[in-house]
Amino acid sequence: MTDLMTRPRDDRDETYSSDQTFTGNRDDHTMPPPPPAPPYANPPASGGSRWPRRIAGGAAVLALVAAGGTAGGVLAERYLIDDQPVAAGSTTVTTTSATVTDGDSLASVVKAVQPSIVTVMVDGARSSALGSGVIISSDGLILTNNHVIDSDGTVSVRLSSGKTVPAKVVATDSTHDLALVQATGLSGLTPATFGTDDSVVVGDTVLAFGAPLGLENTVTSGIVSALDRSVDTGTEKLSGLIQTDAAINEGNSGGALVDTSGQVIGINVAIATASNTDSGSIGVGFAIPAGTVTSVIKQLESQIN
Repeated sequence: MTDLMTRPRDDRDETYSSDQTFTGNRDDHTMPPPPPAPPYANPPASGGSRWPRRIAGGAAVLALVAAGGTAGGVLAERYLIDDQPVAAGSTTVTTTSATVTDGDSLASVVKAVQPSIVTVMVDGARSSALGSGVIISSDGLILTNNHVIDSDGTVSVRLSSGKTVPAKVVATDSTHDLALVQATGLSGLTPATFGTDDSVVVGDTVLAFGAPLGLENTVTSGIVSALDRSVDTGTEKLSGLIQTDAAINEGNSGGALVDTSGQVIGINVAIATASNTDSGSIGVGFAIPAGTVTSVIKQLESQIN
């Protein structure tokens, strides 16, 4: 994955040491050192491992464009942080319709929903991964994407408050790319409320919650761009997806796509990218619709011992 926080520079003007201290020969010394990397964008794995954390962004979807500009198909790959590919409680369903609101109202939606969003981390001996999740029960049952937790390692969850607790994977569905994770030692959490598919209309204002590039507690806004999209992730084919132009990046996987009533209408799962070397958001993201999600949750809950 391309490090979008790195800016280009001219080596003839200056150089920086590994700790980003200015060591060059610029005469006027007006060029400051580059800013440090964002928190958690590339943290070490637990135990001091030198392996970088994979920021799970779902499948980075690459559109294959024909000569006339017509999309000829969809190809998806997943990337490590260093550009190396790798193998790919109860919910409340409501029927509240989304409505366009002003900025102050959006802020109130964020305040209500944010406590229900978590960061999911998997730390292994040789690699680690990071994605997002949605609380679905007050005792810490959390929904995320299956690809966020499909690598070996110790699972933990960080709440929006900053508290980190151990967790374990309790049920998975690779076909729909969803999984349940149980955080331990928690109570009194705020479960998210899910909407229904018939409440979603193209043009609705939506908010995407998650940890893009490891930046936790991030919210972006956009609209529902299209419905019933299909994406081939390379390991499974997902259909019936919501398309949105709300910025979604690696780390948003498993986070919530929310309407202006605060209802979760989808789970962020994939993004389209301009090329296989540029995995940043270009305003084409995809989410698993709430109807599919709530149905799968019921099936997954039946697997829990």
